[in-house]
Amino acid sequence: MQYISAERRDQALWITFSRPAKLNVLHAADLAGLRAAIEDPGPGVRALVFAGAGSRAFSAGLNVEAFTGLDPAGAHALISDLAAVMQAIRCSPLVSVAAVQGYCLGGAFELALACDLRVATPDASFGLPEIKVGVPSVIDAALLPAFVGLSKAREMILTGDLYRLDELPPGSIANVVAESAGLVAATRALLGRTAAHTPTVTAAQRRLFGQWLATPVSAAIEASKAEFAGVFAAAETLDQIDRHYRRITG
Repeated sequence: MQYISAERRDQALWITFSRPAKLNVLHAADLAGLRAAIEDPGPGVRALVFAGAGSRAFSAGLNVEAFTGLDPAGAHALISDLAAVMQAIRCSPLVSVAAVQGYCLGGAFELALACDLRVATPDASFGLPEIKVGVPSVIDAALLPAFVGLSKAREMILTGDLYRLDELPPGSIANVVAESAGLVAATRALLGRTAAHTPTVTAAQRRLFGQWLATPVSAAIEASKAEFAGVFAAAETLDQIDRHYRRITG
């Protein structure tokens, strides 16, 4: 990947968009490698963290140059490659966190929405400016109404405007707000709150999020029962239960 780096830090793989002079835009040529890093982060990795190089941007989204000269077939291939990245995040068994500073736009905003958790600086700005370029917001923009409400989501998508964190409903986007100097520490602290759980139960819970979003309540409950039973096939589940029981009973 030319403009994306991946670095193991403790039990997390930090994936950094690394073209700060151009607001860390995403390049079509890097999408396959990005997807591969998400799907195969390496042994012992418990979490994925996405961040942007420098202080100006998480990422301004897909490079507009990628849209030039496209025909319908080429456009479908491009958006399918980007969609595959988002799906890899949503389907990963690992907890995912976006550490957002500065601009978080377009496909990068959709990527942040696909993550489980978001840590943002007070100066973070979010937007889906695609409509101003002449193309619609798609893929994980579909998640936006669940975050900010339908009315605000329609406003954001139909205007293509940028919104500071304090212009969005409180608590809708950022799980944690941290100053720039403390962004990495705040991200690591949030990761620490997820790291104590077994990989088995984390993966099961993440699968259930997908079920809850995609199916009626009755079907989601049935899926929950199956996931609950399934974790007991893992020895680490029984070990964790035993440790917790002994801790609370002395």
